[in-house]
Amino acid sequence: MEGLKNYMETVVEELLGYGMKSAECCECEICKADVAAIALNNLPPQYVAGREIYAKLNTMRQQFYVDVLTEVTKAASVVAKSPRHDSIITQEEHLKEEVTEGYQ
Repeated sequence: MEGLKNYMETVVEELLGYGMKSAECCECEICKADVAAIALNNLPPQYVAGREIYAKLNTMRQQFYVDVLTEVTKAASVVAKSPRHDSIITQEEHLKEEVTEGYQ
């Protein structure tokens, strides 16, 4: 649907860097996506349609920034303890080795 947006995604994206730094979390793209997904799953969606409503929600932003930053920081702590990027990189390296060995 055109014009429909979960405003919470915008706020999480804006606060992602702060929360990840606070939790001393890796800031690679994989970890960013994991932190955002965990935080968004723990926050209520704020869907908006059209620019007028989006502008109104923009003024309400400060009211829930603290809640969002809290969830982002919690999510970053979870990811920092067990980052997936290590296992993904290991899997990719293993696959490359298998492919290379297959051509020899």
